[in-house]
Amino acid sequence: MKRIYKALTIAGSDSGAGAGIQADLKTFAANGVYGTSAITALTAQNTRGVQKIFPLSPAIVAAQIDAVIDDIGADAVKTGMLLDAAVVKVVAARVRARRLRNLVVDPVMVAKSGDLLLRKDAIAALKSKLIPLATVVTPNVPEAEKLTGIRLKRLEDFKEAARRIVALGAKTVVIKGGHRKGSATDLFYDGKKFREFSAPRLRTRNTHGTGCTFAAAIAAHLAKGAKPEEAVRRAKRYLTRAIKDSYSIGAGHGPVNHFYDLKTR
Repeated sequence: MKRIYKALTIAGSDSGAGAGIQADLKTFAANGVYGTSAITALTAQNTRGVQKIFPLSPAIVAAQIDAVIDDIGADAVKTGMLLDAAVVKVVAARVRARRLRNLVVDPVMVAKSGDLLLRKDAIAALKSKLIPLATVVTPNVPEAEKLTGIRLKRLEDFKEAARRIVALGAKTVVIKGGHRKGSATDLFYDGKKFREFSAPRLRTRNTHGTGCTFAAAIAAHLAKGAKPEEAVRRAKRYLTRAIKDSYSIGAGHGPVNHFYDLKTR
């Protein structure tokens, strides 16, 4: 009987379906993994921005995680928008208590539109409670700067930031290169060696949900047994294609095409 690989996303809901829970579930499916979810907050948002956020209680977030793990289980877990310190702490507590493995922490802080998605009091909890449990942490440049206190300009700045994030307890980190000049180059570090993953920078406004999609793709490949470096490599390739075939939907930043491969079937 064919094994069904499973991944759990713990994140916010995006009514525009380009990011958050919706993007994660699409990414899991596109990469051959059965996706489950624990929603941390409801958002009213579209390609232009986030209009309203309705946070869910830490208790209901924990209950969703337990419901999934008790019945379905998870070969990997990905976190996204956690919003406040109480939710960060309860997610970390459930990860420890349920001995969840292959944790990908996407430290979502600000939406593509500039809207704040992680309150300032939650950053300390993220660093002390959740990142130490992570198999892979996936910050972009601004997020890495907030986590480490380093301004990232030169390659050595990126390397030092990566060292500091791993020093928090994470097994590996990949600092995304979307905010860097030139090619889209991500820096991966596993505590021993650095590896750069590069792709041509695509000229498009349709980049809504790229961070969620990248982290979810990493989780999908970890669920299927890939090592972190290989999971990042495969996720980079998937995201590049999804951006290349993205949708021009709405008046703002359109979503990537998670199911680009269906065009060829």
